[in-house]
Amino acid sequence: MNGTTLNLSLSHLDELWFQVAGTRCNLSCHHCFISCSPHNNSFGFLPRQQIQDYLRQSVPLSVKGYYFTGGEPFLHPEMTDILIDTLQYGPASVLTNATVLKPEWLSRLEEAHTQSRYSLEFRVSIDGADATTNDPIRGHSTFDRALSGVKLLVDHGFLPIITATRTWNDSEDQLVLDQFIDVLREQGYEHPRIKLLPSLKLGAEEKRSGGYSDHQRITPEMMVGFDTSQLVCEHSRIVTDRGIHVCPILIESSDSLLGEDLETASQQPFKLSHGACFTCYQYGAICSNVAVSNAPAGKAT
Repeated sequence: MNGTTLNLSLSHLDELWFQVAGTRCNLSCHHCFISCSPHNNSFGFLPRQQIQDYLRQSVPLSVKGYYFTGGEPFLHPEMTDILIDTLQYGPASVLTNATVLKPEWLSRLEEAHTQSRYSLEFRVSIDGADATTNDPIRGHSTFDRALSGVKLLVDHGFLPIITATRTWNDSEDQLVLDQFIDVLREQGYEHPRIKLLPSLKLGAEEKRSGGYSDHQRITPEMMVGFDTSQLVCEHSRIVTDRGIHVCPILIESSDSLLGEDLETASQQPFKLSHGACFTCYQYGAICSNVAVSNAPAGKAT
């Protein structure tokens, strides 16, 4: 890393992300950092064959895990098959709002998960422990629909990670966690896994609460002695229908596109010049499945 230009290079490609559903989502959340919605087609679906090609490319690069995001991944007509494909290569995680899940999909995924040596994780976005907190942000009745999806996952043997973006003061985190635990246990989820996330002041959230100020940027002095592995761009890349970008957060930034193939994109450094880089610096590992509260031991990867 160059301390004057703040360029960060990929140290190793641990995580490969796929913007599998582009920017299409069945919800229009007021804090979505890429403004996904039923009408946003700025990024398109990734074909299953293309994903298979990238999975094969990832093998010599020793990728350790695969993440699928959107939009809402389960709007993709081949999402179940894509996850089954991926479990032949490594652990898979899918980020979903859980409002469109179907029992027949989960039955197939449960069987594939049982037969695979790798884990299949679900991350479910619920932004409050009750409808009063969640629904003004994510839409009418989304809290109840998401809880139904969580119960469906639990009934099929999965232990979803519940992710909640903070719309409350940090000092209230423990209260929110306790409320979530109570609500989730009522759904039969005895040992819930919960990850609290900071808001990213991009997309819809920028309109809702304001964007980053000029001083919310990483400086060379801040990087002295800092563990750069806490930044997702140090060990991850994301595939979209436009090519390979530096991270899941910045796909709409023109400088985030690094190449068309994994090897080329892995060799390109990235300048940490965005406000979102500052949020990653502050909180660390906000994209990966780490720092999960109340998490039981999972399947070996």
